[in-house]
Amino acid sequence: MKIFKRSLLGLIGLIVVFYFLATLLVPEMVDKRFNTASLEPPYTVTEQAQNLYDSLDFVADMHCDALLWKRDILKRHDFGGVDIPRMIEANMAFQAFTIVTKSPKNQNFDRNTGDTDQITLPFILQGRPIKSWFNLKNRAIAQCDALHQFEEESDGNFVIIKSQAELKEYLTKRITNHRMTSGLLGVEGMHALNGELENVDDLYDAGIRMMAPVHFFDNKLGGSAHGVSKEGLTDFGKTVIKKMQEKDMIVDIAHSSPKLLDDVLDIATKPIISSHTGVQGQCSSVRNLSDNHIKRIAAGGGLISIAMFETASCGADAASTAEAIKYCIDLVGADYVALGSDFDGAVQTHTDVTGLPLFVEALLKLSVSRSDIRKVMGGNVKRFLLKNLPKN
Repeated sequence: MKIFKRSLLGLIGLIVVFYFLATLLVPEMVDKRFNTASLEPPYTVTEQAQNLYDSLDFVADMHCDALLWKRDILKRHDFGGVDIPRMIEANMAFQAFTIVTKSPKNQNFDRNTGDTDQITLPFILQGRPIKSWFNLKNRAIAQCDALHQFEEESDGNFVIIKSQAELKEYLTKRITNHRMTSGLLGVEGMHALNGELENVDDLYDAGIRMMAPVHFFDNKLGGSAHGVSKEGLTDFGKTVIKKMQEKDMIVDIAHSSPKLLDDVLDIATKPIISSHTGVQGQCSSVRNLSDNHIKRIAAGGGLISIAMFETASCGADAASTAEAIKYCIDLVGADYVALGSDFDGAVQTHTDVTGLPLFVEALLKLSVSRSDIRKVMGGNVKRFLLKNLPKN
């Protein structure tokens, strides 16, 4: 019996050591593998483009998935797309941090089910709170807690924006201190609600101010562009959208099936956005927006945030994203276009965050005006948030 106990204790000890080593080594290896850029830094642009970029008072991006990875974003890294030191170096004023809670195995753009999940194992190996290992709402809250911890430890260099009042306060401080940056919490796929309407309140209380109904598979709210049914909003989905808008939460239609997007637009009483997308007229892809949907989003005062990866832009450089931006400007005007990189979304983006001047240069080459570039690079996001976030 004593030999058995010693063997059992030894086995448990080996498991603990293995788990510790796995949490120490594996997450960074996975992060480096999946979050790359087609063009690595350092980046150089023309003097004209750099001067214009340096003059921008509010550079903003509406989508990154940095919270999915076990990365200390208070430290500068030579991998991945975003961390706070690189955001500050890039003069970025605002980054939307969107939360992924579930992703199907063998994920693709055409047809996925929600029967499998490849987020569980990474969460275990990252040493996340045990309560978040098998509960989607708790996974979302764990990522919210992580960003709040970064805010607390940032010495005032990073703030989370949850209201118009907080954004106005931040903008006032940033006039004299450009060594500040900010973020907003969002959710990519409302399966994070665990099918319960009251969880909208829980996620709001955790700091989330933007949510997309679906991600890569259909859920209780409706059909994904990459799911099986391709259907619209369910009755539960309509109830959730109504509750979100009552709470001044931003509805993000990225990854929605065309029918779901139509249903959201039909019932929306406030502007909606697509946080990271391409456009069908420039790049034919199931995840990109049609001209009709672009026009409807713009007519409602929303934002079309253009992504920075090949499937969205049909190119592996800033020029392809600039072409999509120019297409939208020509279609609906510059007031409704923004950036939505998808940094750290397990895709190869064109650059990391310090490469944003390349997009200014590419837009100048397309003869986009300086005033329109200012809008696209962040001015539109600032205006949208000042109007559509909760007041306090």
